[in-house]
Amino acid sequence: MTYFHWIAGIILALAWISRIVDAAIGMPSVADVCRPEWDRNPVSTSGNPRVSVIVPARNEEDSIEQTLKTLLALDYDNYEVIAIDDRSTERTGEIMDAIEKNPRFCQNRGKAGHPILRVIHHRELPAGWLGKTHAMWTAANAATGDWLLFTDADVLFKPDSLRRALTYAEAEPADHVVLFPRLIMKTPGEYMMIAFFHTMFMFGHRPWKVADPSTDDHMGVGAFNLVRRRIYDAIGSYAALRMEVLDDMKLGKLVKDAGFRQRNVFGADLISIRWARGARGVVNNLTKNFFAILSYQWWRTLLSAFALAFLNLGPFLGVWLSHGWARLPYAVAVGSMFLIYVGMSRRSSVPPYYFLLHPVSSALFIYALLRSMFLTLWNGGIVWRGTKYRLEELRKGLV
Repeated sequence: MTYFHWIAGIILALAWISRIVDAAIGMPSVADVCRPEWDRNPVSTSGNPRVSVIVPARNEEDSIEQTLKTLLALDYDNYEVIAIDDRSTERTGEIMDAIEKNPRFCQNRGKAGHPILRVIHHRELPAGWLGKTHAMWTAANAATGDWLLFTDADVLFKPDSLRRALTYAEAEPADHVVLFPRLIMKTPGEYMMIAFFHTMFMFGHRPWKVADPSTDDHMGVGAFNLVRRRIYDAIGSYAALRMEVLDDMKLGKLVKDAGFRQRNVFGADLISIRWARGARGVVNNLTKNFFAILSYQWWRTLLSAFALAFLNLGPFLGVWLSHGWARLPYAVAVGSMFLIYVGMSRRSSVPPYYFLLHPVSSALFIYALLRSMFLTLWNGGIVWRGTKYRLEELRKGLV
């Protein structure tokens, strides 16, 4: 048993230490567009490039007005906003129409002479599509921009957010730019769960490796996916993602796999979003996505649940159950975990002491993973925004 404790402890210590070293070396290479050098207008051969901002919304009456108003206040002179009402059953479409008809926005026209806001209403969903991907595809077909910015209906934009990101994209130059949002957290459950999410994100995705064409690391965030129009067309458009629940990440995968230039950047609070309300809200959001992340394969899900438990609960159990010097590698793993929380607190509003709740958030994430698998298999698919999508179709549509 002593040998087991030593072997397990060393594995855990190396896993956590390697992630700290990798992040410490790589993270400084990720640009921050909040820095003064990006506070200017983009420079391209054709002047200020036109941007089409695409906002899909289904039953978002609580957030859509504020999102559209922040988008319509961007300090960039050549863009349009295309908002899609995706079969909403409440006031989302009505709110969109009211903003579009408001004289303040109707008189405000972009550089190309087009109205800044256009609203598209979807009443039916064609077979073989998710509602969101169909909305994205439809809007992109109507877009006039050289760049397409795909975002969500509950994201808040600062006036200079688009201009700074676009300036970076043209200067780099990049074909796809992901701007990380600031996550708004209001309850201890949200802080606890999102802190764990950030910690695990560093294991699954290495932001500092996204720009390296020799790696498979890719990135996509639903709040801010900025992609050149010609690149979007070259990778097959959203038609290639028509049944992808994880459309934002898979858009990034298509761009990276096709050999185009992908970048992700920090931006403090240039854009912000409240991803979930309370720990239960985080669990509910993950229930839709987790099984999709693992390609709807039950055996991968069970292995992942075990790996999560070993990686995140193992260090704490090892410190408690081991004796003497055998506790040392587990203590190193726990200490490394704490340092990650300290580093994370510098770029987010999560205080380092939420590290003490890491075992609780670990258990809840494992529960969400298993719950996602069980409900998807039990129901033969997922229910998303009031629409059921069959498991056979979801598996066929995986990218």
